Amino acid sequence: MKARHRRFAWILVGLAALGVAVALVLNAFRSHLVFFFSPSQVIANEAPVGRPFRIGGLVQVGSIVRDTGSLTVRFVVTDTAKDVPVTYTGLLPDLFKEGKGVVAQGTLGPDGVFRATEVLAKHDENYMPPEAAAAIEQAHKGGQAKTLSR
Repeated sequence: MKARHRRFAWILVGLAALGVAVALVLNAFRSHLVFFFSPSQVIANEAPVGRPFRIGGLVQVGSIVRDTGSLTVRFVVTDTAKDVPVTYTGLLPDLFKEGKGVVAQGTLGPDGVFRATEVLAKHDENYMPPEAAAAIEQAHKGGQAKTLSR
């Protein structure tokens, strides 16, 4: 084999290895990407069923129900236009309250109940996650908010 052919073979092997590495990185990125949806978008079947995403809005007043003897909590997230029931097992943030902003990450079950694995609450009176604020504003206008990735 000539030196020129050997160099060409090494270049092809290097390009193939680079292609495999790029494919693996893109696949990992895609599998860990979590999208945000408003309750209106979830009700409109825009959210993926069985795949993790975030839902945000306000905790509906009077909707928090705690199971006795366990850490399971059920509540409703609303954007003032549509409501989505949420169930979460674990400790909630201290700032989690009815009528306040919340973002929950988890999956939507086939029964329409969002099963949260993580719940985040706003940290002061002036803050609401930008995606949740935009979703609530769009719901007030009668439209639907854009899906944002985070």
